[in-house]
Amino acid sequence: MKQTNGQHLISFFEEWAPRSLAVEGDSVGLQIGRLDKPVTKVLVTLDVNNEVVDEAIEKGCQLIIAHHPPIYNKLKNIRTDLPQGRLFEKLIKHEIAVYAAHTNLDIATGGVNDLLADALKLENVSILEPTTSEKLMKLEVFTPKEATETVRKAIGEAGAGKLGDYDSCSFTTPGEGRFKPNSEAKPYIGEANKLAVVEEDKIEVVFPATKKNRVLKALLNAHPYEEPAYNLMELDIEVNEKGLGRIGLLPNSVSLGDYANTVKSQLNVPFVRVVGTMEKPVQKVAILGGDGNKYIQIAKRAGADVLVTGDLYFHIAQDALAIDLAIIDPGHHIEQIMKKGVSDYMNAKCEEKKLDCIFIASQLSTEPFRII
Repeated sequence: MKQTNGQHLISFFEEWAPRSLAVEGDSVGLQIGRLDKPVTKVLVTLDVNNEVVDEAIEKGCQLIIAHHPPIYNKLKNIRTDLPQGRLFEKLIKHEIAVYAAHTNLDIATGGVNDLLADALKLENVSILEPTTSEKLMKLEVFTPKEATETVRKAIGEAGAGKLGDYDSCSFTTPGEGRFKPNSEAKPYIGEANKLAVVEEDKIEVVFPATKKNRVLKALLNAHPYEEPAYNLMELDIEVNEKGLGRIGLLPNSVSLGDYANTVKSQLNVPFVRVVGTMEKPVQKVAILGGDGNKYIQIAKRAGADVLVTGDLYFHIAQDALAIDLAIIDPGHHIEQIMKKGVSDYMNAKCEEKKLDCIFIASQLSTEPFRII
């Protein structure tokens, strides 16, 4: 097993949930400490409070990954005579770094909202509110025939040639390449000041625009020519749509009352609040972890019978009744599902990379509400 540091681990995490996915103004990334130190244990938590920090210390963790940022608004001071300041002081004294992954983890494929949709056993799941997508690009590159497979494999491993559920997609056209190296050139094929005619292949592949630098680097490293000839173009096609919330179908229609009990059980919460008539049939379900007050109209337009979300305001509940949208509010704490989800993902990544590090899901509940 290889030693690793926080920066290395976070680079793998951000391949899954890049900070660029976060909504504007969200506070994500490293918040406390440093990442350039060895890390053997990481605690994954929904919130960072005094008890969670004690848990990290007890378990010997050098890094905490939290869903809710402990620093959300700009700090004016860090006073160690106040609870927040004492919390930061404890983290710094014990050299525990804190990294926050908030809306980027909500939006990421396989992130919080997908984990919730899976827990609710929704089918035909799609994005509730798209927030981002990217342009598709096309690369055309000309290679000598003996290098075609090498170049194709290299750019494929860099992310080119993936279309939906298919990868290694490309098209190859044989032809003749002509070039004359000058006296300063060091040609792979041909001689200085003589016209060379070479059997070549044109490889055509597409890739998301965010992979451009990676694909070009792989191309230039793998191509045998001193000056590879290639074309790059941006296509008028959007791919990799991502967004907040999910919407899907239950296998069968059920009453709102029965489904409220199912949500309570499947999301392992002590209570739910329900808006709507308990006998109302529901089958199309929208789910959004956290505060979903802004999304009732979006869920209604998407055809949802019920929206499962937290922190519902009184007047928003009345608005939902007016548009005949049922709501089940299991609370903000359902996002705790990310603790196991992130731990499982990153432990698998560490095993794949043979890294000497384990991710531990916090065993503490940070749910502040109690029902009496």
